[in-house]
Amino acid sequence: MKYIILIAFLASAASIICGFLIDVEYSQKLIGFGVIGLFAVVFPLFGYYRWKGKDIKDYMLTQENLDKMRENQKDKKY
Repeated sequence: MKYIILIAFLASAASIICGFLIDVEYSQKLIGFGVIGLFAVVFPLFGYYRWKGKDIKDYMLTQENLDKMRENQKDKKY
């Protein structure tokens, strides 16, 4: 999965760079496809890859997590 994300990122970046550097009639399309590739393919794949197997409740501000944070702050002051 990591290599697929890397290849998709490099392809999108290369498309954007080629769109800026090469002066052809479809250079704006190259830039557009590169941007769409980043936002529609690379970022969702990266998000899935990084969040796979993690519990979302660990990152939400629930009363239980707020209490844990307050206890940790009290322990660090001393």
